[in-house]
Amino acid sequence: MTQIKKDTSLRKAILQAAVTGKLISTVVEPASAVVEPAETTIETGRQLLDRIIEERNKKLLEETKRNHTDLQISTKSAGKKSDLRSKSQICVTKKELPPITEEEIPFEIPENWCWCRWGELSDSIQYGYNAPAKESGRIKMVRITDIQNGKVEWENVPFCEISDEDVITYKLRKNDILFARTGGTVGKSFLVDEELKDAVFAGYLIRTQYDFEKLNPKYMKLFMESQLYWDQLKNGTIATAQPNCNGQTLSKMIVPLPPLAVQNAIVSKLEQVLPLVDAYENAVLQKELLKGALKDNVKKAILQEAVQGKLVPQIAGEGSAKDLLAEIKKNHTDLQISTKSAGKKSVTKKELPPITEDEIPFEIPENWCWCRLGDLIYNNGQKTPDKKFSYIDIGSIDNINQKLNEKENLILPEKAPSRARKIVKKGDIIYSTVRPYLHNMCIIDKDFSEDPIASTGFAVMSCCDAIYNKFLFYYLLSPTFDNYANDTENAKGVAYPAINDDKLYKGLVPLPPLAEQKRIVAAIEQLLPLCEKLGA
Repeated sequence: MTQIKKDTSLRKAILQAAVTGKLISTVVEPASAVVEPAETTIETGRQLLDRIIEERNKKLLEETKRNHTDLQISTKSAGKKSDLRSKSQICVTKKELPPITEEEIPFEIPENWCWCRWGELSDSIQYGYNAPAKESGRIKMVRITDIQNGKVEWENVPFCEISDEDVITYKLRKNDILFARTGGTVGKSFLVDEELKDAVFAGYLIRTQYDFEKLNPKYMKLFMESQLYWDQLKNGTIATAQPNCNGQTLSKMIVPLPPLAVQNAIVSKLEQVLPLVDAYENAVLQKELLKGALKDNVKKAILQEAVQGKLVPQIAGEGSAKDLLAEIKKNHTDLQISTKSAGKKSVTKKELPPITEDEIPFEIPENWCWCRLGDLIYNNGQKTPDKKFSYIDIGSIDNINQKLNEKENLILPEKAPSRARKIVKKGDIIYSTVRPYLHNMCIIDKDFSEDPIASTGFAVMSCCDAIYNKFLFYYLLSPTFDNYANDTENAKGVAYPAINDDKLYKGLVPLPPLAEQKRIVAAIEQLLPLCEKLGA
């Protein structure tokens, strides 16, 4: 079934409206209804920014005087490093941030807002604590993987060994914002919205702290969900095998800063609206999932009815499948003398075991019979490519529609993958024996510009003359055979379960007479397009 993702376009649009000043009126009334006229003017974003910077600089100056040192210069006295030097090694240095240029500004904001850089708003941008995770201990250490759906899954958070002094430095506090700085989750953020006991944050996270009497922490967090944030993150991310974004990149991000009263109003509005958006998105997702599940289940039901002889009536004059199977086995016996040389028809030389009553999964019509897959097919052998060829690998198949991709993968013999060995002909069924639940299978139904060769990851099945390849193909897609191929006794392996050819060819097939096979396929191909409309 096609994987369906939640449509978050409405959420993104609302967040965009929030950070551009279009979600609410930019004129926010003071909290008190009885005020003097002079008090009705709220502080602008620029005034707020100036006050944040001024008061932070005042604190830094007081701290400098108190510790007799500068935050950016290590002490050289007695060859020792001061406590503040230790802190400076884990914090992003307060470097002079560049002015914001016109080219950087992506959209207009209200007059009483202002543009600023993240580093101008933050008191600190700090890297996490590096230590091995422990199963038990005194202090928990939050990692990237512990943050799921905007929450910390505390039952999964490990412990770490850490000194009391470092606990003070790395302890998580209410209103801290954590930011994942590396790997596939780079940019994911988390707002600490509760007072925590004995928890620090791990090395692949960055913590940002603010004066939250002057900034609404929820506004800062919503900015980290906006498209503006993600666009800047993408531009500043170092593209390596493990993408990462450092503290300096975060510090230089531009942020639209509204007055505090406007921040509070935006957050209040979003707290009303976003739960409704979540409910709407979940309802749409559930509807799409139900439609997809319905289509998938109806398709399975059609195929299952077909292979049990319930989709079309049996006609006595079409003969018996037992006679048909006897003729097929006689032809197979003649093919046993095949050689291993390329291009020759080949059938398995292993004797297939007789079918027992315990193996039979359901009853079939009287003129049908049970047989094994290996009784009905042969293959065209293998060869090492000696000229330019059209390579069919797993990626060559559209496994939603069970069709070959239109584009051919043409390869010169000297560049042939080691798995390019199996000869295929038009009309053959190819079936991926690796992860068979993905249904990477199709009928070779077109001509190629160069001779096709398939990967050894496929079982290649050419049908005997009395077998309609489309009937066998639909049976291989049916729930009965799907369950057989993916049974843990048959498909070995965890990450990449695979069924080998011997197991595959021992699979049972319910065999109708040839004329009925064709009638069944015609009925299936009438019904499946109707099934597709269920998901429209």
